[in-house]
Formats: sequence, structure tokens, C-alpha cells
Amino acid sequence: MAIRVAGIPGSLREASLNKGLLRAAVELAPAGMEISIYTRLGDVPPYNEDVFTQGDPEPVADLKKLIGGADAMLIVTPEYNYGVPGVLKNAIDWASRPSGKCVLNRKPAALMGCSPGLGGTNRAQHALRQTFVFTETHVMSQPEIKIPSAAPLFDPSDKLTDENTRQHVKKFLAAFATWIGRSKD
Repeated sequence: MAIRVAGIPGSLREASLNKGLLRAAVELAPAGMEISIYTRLGDVPPYNEDVFTQGDPEPVADLKKLIGGADAMLIVTPEYNYGVPGVLKNAIDWASRPSGKCVLNRKPAALMGCSPGLGGTNRAQHALRQTFVFTETHVMSQPEIKIPSAAPLFDPSDKLTDENTRQHVKKFLAAFATWIGRSKD
């Protein structure tokens, strides 16, 4: 039986290095792991409790269905202003409802990110880990993928071409498969 992973990008840009990294994860996933990418991040409206009480908007329902139907979640995000991009945090806020019974509760997760600068998404990943304490989302601690100065690792079509980084992603995903298995026990 395949391990189903919900792949959540943290960027809206089509030419995002992080979307390229997420596509590389789909390509490099170990046998038996299927990563489905959520493509409607830009359609998720700002979180509003009044709207939530009336029912999830369609893009939110799609997000919750993808996460809820998956065995685990892989978030690949840039870092904006030392933190999580607003669109990603907003999607997580939606997915965290209803409190205590949400699709994120006790869901195994892993975080990856890359940056054209030197930060490598350290702070964004740390902030996500803090957010997931509330939902009891089980985020894998090690190994980590926080790639600085990432632009030269991708070709003009945003395909990850650097072989060392591709091998690192493969090892990361193999460790993630083990993490998911442990979380099910």
C-alpha cells in the first residue's frame, strides 16, 4: 500500500524555487510514496471565523480533503521577512479548524525549503514547528532541508539539477517514509 503525502507549497509563484523543490520531491520519492501537490493555495480566502461557521469555501474543503486523505504532509516553503509566507500560514489556519478535530491533528509532517539568499528558510521552518505544536502535528526533526543560495541548483525551468542536492532530497524522503511508519505505530 502506497504512502500518500499531501505536498503543500508555501509560494504562489509558478517560477518559485520551492515549487521546483516540491516537484523534485515528487520525482525523487521512494518507491511506495506518492506525493500529491495542492495547487489552489492562491484561492484560499483569508481565514474568517464567520465564514468558517457557514462552511468551508471550496478551496479550503479541497485542502482539508487532500490533507485528511493523506498519510502525511510535506510542506516546502520559502521564508518571507524571517517568517512563514502569509498565504501558507492562512491555509494552515483554515486546516487547523475545527480545533482539536482538524486534519492536522497528529498528522506526520516534514518541512523543506530553499532560498536564493543565505537564510535557507531556517526561521520559516522554526515558525511552522511552533504553529504545529497547537495541532499536535508530528514534524520530523532530522534530517533537515534548508538550502541557502539555491538558484544555481535549478535550471531555467526550475528543475532541481544539482546531483548532490537531489541525493540529499532522496535521503530526506527515505527518512520521512520511516518517520511516517513510526507515527502510525
